[in-house]
Amino acid sequence: MSTFSGLGTALSSLIAQRQGLDVAGQNVANANTVGYTRQRATMASQPASTVPSMFSTNNGPGQGVRVTGIDRLGDAFLDARVRTQTSGASYLKARSDAYVTLEGSIGEPGADGLANQLSTMWGAFADVANSPDKNSARAVLLNQAGAVTDRIATLYSAASTQWDQARNTTVSLVDQVNTTAASVADLNGRILEITNSGGTAAELMDQRDLLVTQLSATVGASVVVQPNGQMDVLVGGNALVSGTRTHGLAVAGAKVFSEATGDATTPGTGVKVVWAEHPERSAALDGGRVAGLLSVLAAPDSTGTGGILTEAAARYDELATTLASQVNALHSSAQTLPTPPATVGSPGGDFFTFTAGRPAALGIKVAITDPADIAVAAAGGGALDGSIGSRLADLANATSGPNAQWNKSVVEIGSRTASAASRAAVAESSRSTAEAGQLSQASVDVDEETVNMLAYQRAYEGAARVLTAIDAMLDTLINRTGMVGR
Repeated sequence: MSTFSGLGTALSSLIAQRQGLDVAGQNVANANTVGYTRQRATMASQPASTVPSMFSTNNGPGQGVRVTGIDRLGDAFLDARVRTQTSGASYLKARSDAYVTLEGSIGEPGADGLANQLSTMWGAFADVANSPDKNSARAVLLNQAGAVTDRIATLYSAASTQWDQARNTTVSLVDQVNTTAASVADLNGRILEITNSGGTAAELMDQRDLLVTQLSATVGASVVVQPNGQMDVLVGGNALVSGTRTHGLAVAGAKVFSEATGDATTPGTGVKVVWAEHPERSAALDGGRVAGLLSVLAAPDSTGTGGILTEAAARYDELATTLASQVNALHSSAQTLPTPPATVGSPGGDFFTFTAGRPAALGIKVAITDPADIAVAAAGGGALDGSIGSRLADLANATSGPNAQWNKSVVEIGSRTASAASRAAVAESSRSTAEAGQLSQASVDVDEETVNMLAYQRAYEGAARVLTAIDAMLDTLINRTGMVGR
């Protein structure tokens, strides 16, 4: 401290503490910035110079302090955990939302639900069976039967509309993924340029991490950090982003609901995400919202575990087919009310019919337009016999009838909706826990930064005092030595 080297030592502390104060101020300024990772100035002692100095001597101590770098205080393992949990939670949330929407479109239990309309129709059959000669009862039956077919068609149309919306959302999300991937690739290039020039790109890394988390939520992306600081983003084990290059995704497969459901001769085709450069290769998404939507948009299968919406449509078709076949079988065996002078009615024929080329749920309609054509009498039962009508009304309680089939479908959808919602809630809880762990490590604690700022400030003041003391000592040595006797 007795030579000019002490000035350099004190100056190094002034510079280092000022840089530390700047970093702490940067942290406080970004306390509410989403995705910001707190930073810390890392300091190390300045070693003694091995080069002889013309103006000072070195007796062993170092030459002060220096800032060796600005560290981001994130945790790669916590970041990876957040991405994984976000991917799974987004996948389950997409499925849960689809089930909730589907359950809402069913409207059970409710006054306008299909179960209530079926019960009303069976009651109308009973009224006709009890009063075969009343045209008013027959007219009510035709109206109620028409309401049932309209409701089945409405349910099918709702599933079709929901499918269209889900596919449009998928296309939009894939476009967003491609845009986000391009942004990540651009940030990779900018970060590499800055770090190669000796700078710090912490803020750009924060932006990149935020975008990668968004990709994890959308397509279940994972990352590999390269030694040069660039980040490769993988989807289904293949590179979506590799350094400054991107490989885009595209949506392929069924474009309309009829292609997804298929028909008796053509199996349904699901929606899939492929690589834009290689359309024949599936992206094999295993997480994220898009993967959840793809499971919703999938084609039906023989086990009943295919796409949520196409399986619902298959149930509606099956219900329409069962309703028509069971009612037609009984109605065709009955006779209409005889028209005088005839004493025997005509054969009943089909009560329901289907429009060719359309799904059963959309094509089913009441075949009878004249109430007099409703047949409820058994052959030889008499003009006012209603025994077949009673049997038609009893279909309401048949174990394999339309009501039982519909009740089973409603219970199954309700059960799956509750299960999907429960799984999504658990996954979201896990994601929130992972995010809280990440934030506890990376987010800014204003109280802590305030203490750090005070520490840097006091250290700065101490270095300034040292500098002042050395200056006063040198002033005495230079300007007052040799003044005795003058």
